[in-house]
Amino acid sequence: MTEYSRAEVCAAAIADAFKDDGEIFASPMGMLPMLGVRLAKLTSNPDLVISDGESLYLGGVPPLFAKADVVEGWIPFRRVFDVVAYGKRHVMMGATQVDRHGNQNISAIGDFAQPKRQLLGSRGAPGNTVNNRTSYWVPRHSPKVFVEQVDIVSGVGPARAKAAGPGASKYNDIHRIVSNLGVFDVRGDGDTVRLLSVHPGVSVDDVVAATGFALAVDADVPVTREPTESELMIIRNVLDPKNLRDREVPPVDAGATQ
Repeated sequence: MTEYSRAEVCAAAIADAFKDDGEIFASPMGMLPMLGVRLAKLTSNPDLVISDGESLYLGGVPPLFAKADVVEGWIPFRRVFDVVAYGKRHVMMGATQVDRHGNQNISAIGDFAQPKRQLLGSRGAPGNTVNNRTSYWVPRHSPKVFVEQVDIVSGVGPARAKAAGPGASKYNDIHRIVSNLGVFDVRGDGDTVRLLSVHPGVSVDDVVAATGFALAVDADVPVTREPTESELMIIRNVLDPKNLRDREVPPVDAGATQ
């Protein structure tokens, strides 16, 4: 029997979000996205171009937060904008809120003129979502995160992009939303969030109850695939030997065994 944690299931699901991208600049924001992208680089998509998240293209694939062992090039912040405009990039961002139409909020909670809580600000979300493939990672799936309508639109979903015209919609591609409960896209009726799979140990009812809008659910929802023995070896011994992943998705959320 192979045991695996929910964090390891999420890492494999994130890797799957990048597996068909080919040679493209992968920009993960956050620890689990970084783990998933590096896992994809070492398994399903060796053509991925990765960086240290600061200024260097990496030739090797070091453990999380370790010093780069092989440097392949220089990618300072100002040059990232050239890549964004070119479109050969897939970014996975966080999301404080995601709504039914795949709009994302990382700016503020409450009214824009006088918010209850100030967050990061829109940062690169508008440019990302109208220029290159964008996915989201949500470590704590709840009705406070998956809301009917975001308070402020930072990242643009497909319906809003289409309404704005071809300048916004031509390259808009909200590819995947991965949470600690399941995997989603924005291809439900009317460009709405659709449940693609539930993680092992999670039911469709669990996901529906934790979502603050009417989720598009197909008749038969599969279970997110288990990480393979090879992937588990890479995660545990190569990429995250300090087990940082459990800090983001705690072991209490684990439980799948096979």
